[in-house]
Amino acid sequence: MAAPQNSRSSSSSLSTAKRMHAIQVDSVQRWMEDLRHMTEVECMCVLQSKPIGVDEDSPGELIVSGAGATGDHVTRDNLQTLLKRALVVSTELGKMFQRLERGRWQRVHGTAVRANCHVRSLVHEYSAARGTPAHMQKYETALLEKCMELTVITERCLHTDDEYFLKSMKEAIHEILTDVSDSFSQMIDMALANEIQILIKQVEESDDVFIIENAISNLLSLTQDGPQLCSIIAKEGAVVALLKICRQDCFSSLYAHALRTVASICCVEEGITQLEKVDGVLCLADILTDEACAEAARAEAAAVVAQITSPHHTSTQHLASFLESMQDIVTALIKLCESASCGEVFLLASAALANITFFDSMACEILLQLNAVHILLQACRDRQRVDTPYSKDQVVTILANLSVLEQSASEVLQENGIERLLLLLGEKPSSSNPSEGAACERVQQKAAVTLARLSRDPDVAQAAIQLQAVPRLIELCRSPAERNNSDSVLVACLAALRRLAAGCPDSIAPSDHQQLIKPRLVDSFLLCSNMEESFV
Repeated sequence: MAAPQNSRSSSSSLSTAKRMHAIQVDSVQRWMEDLRHMTEVECMCVLQSKPIGVDEDSPGELIVSGAGATGDHVTRDNLQTLLKRALVVSTELGKMFQRLERGRWQRVHGTAVRANCHVRSLVHEYSAARGTPAHMQKYETALLEKCMELTVITERCLHTDDEYFLKSMKEAIHEILTDVSDSFSQMIDMALANEIQILIKQVEESDDVFIIENAISNLLSLTQDGPQLCSIIAKEGAVVALLKICRQDCFSSLYAHALRTVASICCVEEGITQLEKVDGVLCLADILTDEACAEAARAEAAAVVAQITSPHHTSTQHLASFLESMQDIVTALIKLCESASCGEVFLLASAALANITFFDSMACEILLQLNAVHILLQACRDRQRVDTPYSKDQVVTILANLSVLEQSASEVLQENGIERLLLLLGEKPSSSNPSEGAACERVQQKAAVTLARLSRDPDVAQAAIQLQAVPRLIELCRSPAERNNSDSVLVACLAALRRLAAGCPDSIAPSDHQQLIKPRLVDSFLLCSNMEESFV
């Protein structure tokens, strides 16, 4: 009798265990589902800000940057971590603004919780890594308080359907959210500035070439994250430190690297202002005119010149000191174009020259004296130097600006430049890359502008007609595909065609004259821009 009883007891126990397991599974699943909407904000924030683990050998490193990083990589990892975490928080805050506008209160609260957790985690980890500087502590405290206030107030909105209450809360939450966004941006800027100061200190104080090179590499990497970061880098004195390196012979191997970073920083006005304060233009002129300097260093100096003379900059105060070194810089740049060993070096040197010719006619006169037309047209025949539409864009820009001077016409004729201009009118992209297509449009437009300006000289006009410039210009006017549907190319071609027709009326067929020459320019433009190609 005992055996059957044990059997029944065992069977009963097994059945009970199965039922308990089923209940447990159901309970866990139900708990996981309920957890989404029943989170205790304070507990979650504490849990999120706890470090998972710290490598005792590297206590100054942010947790998420990984264990085992050497001291040389800690600053870079901290910076990258800051940027990544800042992006996460900014994304959450952006989502919250959108969801608030739509009145999705459940999601608004969930996003507020996540943002709060991320902010607390970031603050905790950065404090553990670096120790929060005194001037940042008040911003951190205010930010954390605002984040907590945001989670509490959004939670209150989950438990009511009162539209009047929700409307008033919406305005209050929007105000708090704006404060959180502003405070977070300020705190991140200060944290980034703190890390950047460490890199700049390495550049200024270290005698180890490897350490300085690593710090410069990290600064250069940061400049690629946008103008806001470039402004911070400039304000912290990076340009001053880097140009100091470029004035020391013992660091000549770092010149190119340092100058490339300076060029990136000078995409913002603060960078140019810093360069001006330490006579940076004079430093650039010294490097450019020193033929003992490596070609790479001179090319990067040319890149800085191109950057600070860019027409995109609103401030031109820095150009006052630039004019003092104009002769030396222009001479060095045209020599660099002539001796360039590759397309990149030529591109940087010619881009600098192109920008310089825009803001001072003296530069054009200097270039003509230095036989620039010959050098540039010779370079166009050398695919090792001029191998892309971008390089051709710089060359034809310089030629267009030189063509304003009357004496340029004879030099262009002597160098068979009209033939080259007609080839540039046929420039087409080799790929579907939009930037390459835009470069080709600029080449065509400027080639037509140059031709129109030079054709004031009867000899140039006659040479252009003999080289079949008129049929090519007419084709560009009538065929949108030939000019990549560019209106600027169309206007330039119409202007060039009219200049040639004025000197040689017989070169234009009556029908073309009736449509492209006789009407007002705007009427011819409208006629050509509305043309549809026939694919028959």
